[in-house]
Amino acid sequence: MQILSTIFWAVLVLGFLIFIHEFGHFIFARIFKVKINEFSLGMGPRLVWYDSKKTGIRYSLAMFPLGGFVAMEGESDESDDPNSFDKKPAWQRLIISLAGPITNIFIGFVAMVILTVFIDVGGTTVDRFYDRNEGIVSSESAGLMSGDTILSVNGRGVKYLDDLSYEIMRSGNEPCDLLVLRDGEKTEIKNVIFPTATESGQVFGVRDFSVNIVEKNPLFFIDYSVRKTFLLVKMCVESLFDLITGRFSVEAVSGPVGISEAIGEAARTDILNLVYLAGFISVNLGIMNLLPIPALDGGRSLVLIAEIITKKRIPPKIENTINAVALVLLLGLSVLVMFKDIFTIIGR
Repeated sequence: MQILSTIFWAVLVLGFLIFIHEFGHFIFARIFKVKINEFSLGMGPRLVWYDSKKTGIRYSLAMFPLGGFVAMEGESDESDDPNSFDKKPAWQRLIISLAGPITNIFIGFVAMVILTVFIDVGGTTVDRFYDRNEGIVSSESAGLMSGDTILSVNGRGVKYLDDLSYEIMRSGNEPCDLLVLRDGEKTEIKNVIFPTATESGQVFGVRDFSVNIVEKNPLFFIDYSVRKTFLLVKMCVESLFDLITGRFSVEAVSGPVGISEAIGEAARTDILNLVYLAGFISVNLGIMNLLPIPALDGGRSLVLIAEIITKKRIPPKIENTINAVALVLLLGLSVLVMFKDIFTIIGR
């Protein structure tokens, strides 16, 4: 029964996020009057479809819901249709390509707005320190005091608990330099060491104190939601950088199976956890698609930016060949990560 629940919520959440991504491409293609042959939710054989007599677009639902596409005329080959994708100015094609990932990031922002309405949000003023065992390092022993308002960690400004916890977590077992506001004056506290925890072979810093709760007002909702969305973007970018540089191991990477398990677990615990996870995955999906890799929206966007600057266009056949090879490599990597997730779950 738990497996069915996990599958249901994973298909619902991932299917929705992929639909939103493709809808971003679709809506801007429509704005720029690009001829669209098909808009599909899902991949593989069509289950049901509807052909619009007004626009000529086929709207379809395919067998495998974890996917989707917008088939634009002239997208993968040259076309004689004056409204084909390849006949549109490069700047319009760039906007259409970027629309999917940006829509995903926007949905992440919407998820953060929803969360902000229902949850208490912590600030950065230290309330009290948690009890600790003898000999365990703490930020209090380094000079941090109750009532201090933390302004930055290692030079990175923090305003809410989310920023603060992330910077502490990212520090691992390395000492931090804190800038705090104490009795109306800014004070720097050097070499603050926080307790640590280890997960998937990675060492993370752990906050060892509680903080104040921020009072909500209309401006707060906008400010916090925007900051939280940018924090999610920063987390995705820095995690990718850490993976490339070797700071994070491959153990920390999850594919569709691991993500589905996380979605199922979040749905069983609390709907707000599910909203947060959906927002995080949506932002992650947007950022990953913006990477300058062929076959991804970021790769196409890079080519279009080069075309705008140089006024020269890469022949479609060459571009399509590069994209096809990159797609095969990405699919192969996805399969490897999927099997890694499966073996991890089985080995528990």
